[in-house]
Amino acid sequence: MSPAVVPPVGARIRQARLERGTSLRALAREVGVSASLVSQIETGKSQPSVSTLYAITTALGISVDSLFDAREPVAASPIAAPTATVPHALAAFAADPGRRIGPLVGSGGRETLELDSGVVWERLGRVPGAEVDFLLVTYRPGGSSSGSGGLMRHAGTEYGYLTSGALVLTLGFEEYTLRAGESVCFESTTPHRYRNDGEVPAVGVWFVSGDVQ
Repeated sequence: MSPAVVPPVGARIRQARLERGTSLRALAREVGVSASLVSQIETGKSQPSVSTLYAITTALGISVDSLFDAREPVAASPIAAPTATVPHALAAFAADPGRRIGPLVGSGGRETLELDSGVVWERLGRVPGAEVDFLLVTYRPGGSSSGSGGLMRHAGTEYGYLTSGALVLTLGFEEYTLRAGESVCFESTTPHRYRNDGEVPAVGVWFVSGDVQ
């Protein structure tokens, strides 16, 4: 696993919640979890599942990608803000190297999030201003995107390519088994869940694009 320092995800979630003026109980109600779980996540005593993390970031109006970055404050996306263009993103990329990772990211330089239910995310790259999650995703044996078994939905379009192992995808009312060398893509607003029923880790590259709603 990457030796890169894990960013304080809970603290950044708390920061975004306070900036939004949302109480802990109100956020918990909006996400559909207990206030005690949100409190444990914010204090670092518990890690969110993939589905809970997406639900929290959607409720707070922030991107999942912003949780990786320990340099910049988390800020809610203005509702009327214009969409960043590629030239603007590339200009920021070139002008301020301290605000991005890359263009080459070594295996020892990837920022890593250890999530609940046996899931690990490693950030593979970032261009400022681009609403993209570019991740190396690992589902350990028995791992799942939702510990409760529920389906999740979030903004964006999801692309995945599995490099090893096997992963079961529940997408709407259908179930698919994704094996090494196979890929998948779908609108992330479709209810979905991933799980690893095998005895070896399922590892793949995931790319989720789209503005935070």
